[in-house]
Amino acid sequence: MPLPKRRFSSSRTRKKKAHKIFKMGQLSVCPQCKQPKLSHQVCPVCGYYKGKQVIEIAVKEKKKKQG
Repeated sequence: MPLPKRRFSSSRTRKKKAHKIFKMGQLSVCPQCKQPKLSHQVCPVCGYYKGKQVIEIAVKEKKKKQG
């Protein structure tokens, strides 16, 4: 198996890695709750996908301070 003749410099390595950034997917608006969500995904707020409820979302209750 061939080996490189010279070592890659750190600046050259960083230049190469500069283009490999993570890009966020397109956001769309949920027709049920009007919150932004990823396209083709179940809404994390209301649990609907294509007009049908797919998952049940439990509502978190706020804890009251005692004392």
